Amino acid sequence: MKTISLAQIQTDFSDILSGIEVGDEILISSEETQKTVAVIVPYEAWKKTQSVATKPRVLGTLQNRGSVEFAEDFAMTDEELLQS
Repeated sequence: MKTISLAQIQTDFSDILSGIEVGDEILISSEETQKTVAVIVPYEAWKKTQSVATKPRVLGTLQNRGSVEFAEDFAMTDEELLQS
């Protein structure tokens, strides 16, 4: 993944888009802070992440497929649980 500045995007935009079309991913950094502020990815890669993120979660898919039983003398403090 290549990192470029905002100024470089403004001057080399068509070349950058050509690279993205063939699968390059570009990090855009702020010139003042040198921190990454955005990522440009190919549309197909972005579309895959969106379909995964927007799938509804189905609750209860394991319902009635297993069971748990605790012994009558089972006891665990919150501290013991958190140490695991």
